[in-house]
Amino acid sequence: MTMDRDAKDESVAVRLVSTDALGTGRLGIYAALGAATGIVPFPWIPGALARRLRGALAQDVCARHGLSLTAEARGIFCEPAASGADHGMWSQAVRYASRKLLSRFTPLGFLPPLRSAAHTFALGHLLNRYIESWRTERSVRIDLEEATRVRRAIDTAVLSAINAELKAENAPRLSPAEDLRDPTTQLLDGVIIATAGVPDWLVRRLNAAFDQCIPG
Repeated sequence: MTMDRDAKDESVAVRLVSTDALGTGRLGIYAALGAATGIVPFPWIPGALARRLRGALAQDVCARHGLSLTAEARGIFCEPAASGADHGMWSQAVRYASRKLLSRFTPLGFLPPLRSAAHTFALGHLLNRYIESWRTERSVRIDLEEATRVRRAIDTAVLSAINAELKAENAPRLSPAEDLRDPTTQLLDGVIIATAGVPDWLVRRLNAAFDQCIPG
C-alpha cells in the first residue's frame, strides 16, 4: 500500500515537472476564437461564448501543468471582470447595440474583436506564467481564493501594460556588421520590423506588469 502511494505521489511530481507548456500557436488559436466571439451578430450570445472560451482556456492551461480547477475557480476565470459579477442581460444588450453602432457608422468596428482577442491572450499567457514562475501552493487544485488573486493580478497587469512608467526589459537585438541597404529600404524595413515586434513588446510589458502585481 505504501509503495502504491509513493508511486502515485511520484507520478504527480513527474507530471508537474514535465509539463507541456501552452505554445504560442495554441494560444493564438484561443485569441482568434476570442476575437470571433466579438463579432457574433446576436445579443447575449457573445458573452456566453466568451465565458465558455475563457473557461476552456483556463482548464487547458491548468491541465497541462497537472492542476485542476474547482467550479468556483473556473467561474472566476470565465467572467470578464475579476469580481465575477454578472452584469445582467440588459447590460449585455447595451454592449451589443454599442458594437453594432460602432461597426456600422464608424471605422472602429474592429475594436471589440481586437479587445476580446487581447484579453483572451492575456488570460492564457499570464495564467501559464503564474503557474510556471510564481505558484508556491503544493495543492494540485486551484480553488476560489487562489483564482481570485490570480485573476485580479491579470486584470491589473492588462491595464498597467500601457502605463508609460512601467519598466520592461528590452528584447536583445544584434545589428549587422554592415548595412548594405539604401535609405528608402532601411526606412521601410524599419517600419515593417517595428510593426512585427509589437506583439513581443506587448508580451514583455504584460510580463513585467504581472510580475509586479502577483506577489501582493
